[in-house]
Amino acid sequence: MTVQQLYPRLVVSDADAAVRFYAAAFGAELVERYTDGSGRVVHALLRAGDGLWAVKDADEVDPAPAGPGAVIVALYVDDPDAVAAAMVAGGGRVLVEVADHPYGERGGRIADPYGHAWMVAARSEELDPEEVQRRTAAAYP
Repeated sequence: MTVQQLYPRLVVSDADAAVRFYAAAFGAELVERYTDGSGRVVHALLRAGDGLWAVKDADEVDPAPAGPGAVIVALYVDDPDAVAAAMVAGGGRVLVEVADHPYGERGGRIADPYGHAWMVAARSEELDPEEVQRRTAAAYP
């Protein structure tokens, strides 16, 4: 078996609004968009840099989440402060303020208006895995 592609598919209450939000917040471009016979979005593929993800309108099979849940989408960017600000300006909510972290990253967590949590971060130091583990254990005993 060979994995050919892997990306998250986010279920949202309004896929077209989510596409606009992600375009404004991340500079995402719409790659493809398909609807069912009623016009409901069943698949909208987005790309920002090397990142790829899809959104779809909620339905009876895939309900929209009520709030940030078990999945956190990790988004590495060159300026996490600017991306977080753009997300908040578009209706996002800060879950964790953007800050410097001892494990060599600057980042925070923002909930988008559609119930998904996004970790926006940038690497601030090049550390080997052992140093990341040492610092993480020390910072979060």
